[in-house]
Amino acid sequence: MIVEALQGELVRLRPIKAEDADAMWESVSDPEGRRLTGTTREFTRRQIEEWCATVAGAVGRVDMAVTAGGSDEFLGEIVLNEIDHVVRSANLRLAMRPAYRGRGYGTEAISLMLGLAFETLGLHRVSLDVLATNARAKSLYENLGFVVEGRQRDAARDGDRFCDVIVMGILDEEYRATKA
Repeated sequence: MIVEALQGELVRLRPIKAEDADAMWESVSDPEGRRLTGTTREFTRRQIEEWCATVAGAVGRVDMAVTAGGSDEFLGEIVLNEIDHVVRSANLRLAMRPAYRGRGYGTEAISLMLGLAFETLGLHRVSLDVLATNARAKSLYENLGFVVEGRQRDAARDGDRFCDVIVMGILDEEYRATKA
């Protein structure tokens, strides 16, 4: 699904493009980012280049680059995937480059994507998974209105240990209540 751009006060979301491959490679190669998101899949540089060049036209998902300060620099990515128009649901994923974590960019990026999901696409539910070991992310999602829906025990790795995955979701009426 092609979305041109979403503008907030702090960030601008725009489609991912081929020129983002270097920054995306940095993001998917970052050990701490991989640990925080539970990413275990290995990517090649070529896969990342191909992905960045083609993902804007993918069906059933919206992949956006997070940019800020009037710059077009790729600071991270936010994705609305598994879009199901019959059930009116989707999954949300956010990954920021190491230097841009904890600066508020992700918070506004999520708010913009939730606006797209509920106000433009007419979805009823957006879900996400967060590792139980990532308390900062869980708190961020709760502050944006996400509710803990369940826990998958030992469903991910955190280094040499297993950790739980917390399933969270937000419904359209909960989103609208946070906007009121």
